Amino acid sequence: MVPGMMAWWQHARRAQCAGQGAGCGPAWHGHGHGGGGHGAWAGPEHDGDFGSFGVRRPLRFLSYKLELEESQVTELARILSDLKTERAQAAVDNRRSTAAIADAIGGDTLDEAKLGQATDARVKTAERLRDAVAGALRRIHAVLNTEQRARLAYLIRTGVIVI
Repeated sequence: MVPGMMAWWQHARRAQCAGQGAGCGPAWHGHGHGGGGHGAWAGPEHDGDFGSFGVRRPLRFLSYKLELEESQVTELARILSDLKTERAQAAVDNRRSTAAIADAIGGDTLDEAKLGQATDARVKTAERLRDAVAGALRRIHAVLNTEQRARLAYLIRTGVIVI
């Protein structure tokens, strides 16, 4: 590693975690963004960008908490990766509809047609994202055994994982 890089990373990490409580710390201690509540399975309310549902940390967190086997980890990685892609596309669609709404109200008169198209696009994006999350949950359910499903349900119920 480049000299000073670790110090820079730690500084950036502390700045990122500022004000987020005691649950945020270096990831290798098991209680960083992937090991705790606010980053484990973040939804739109956490970053305004349809979730930072990355693969590596949530995967590590879930594989530890649910005691997953190697084959389960592999399949869960696929599921999380697919969902991350869907959420990224939803974020792009959301930015496009925001621009279209701004265009619709920016003129001397309200452009009803543009406004209707932009709000319809938002609904369609939300529906696609809803379907993607439901599909991911179905796939996850199929991968887990009964005990693991109960643990996952507990993590969701207690807010450790936010969907």
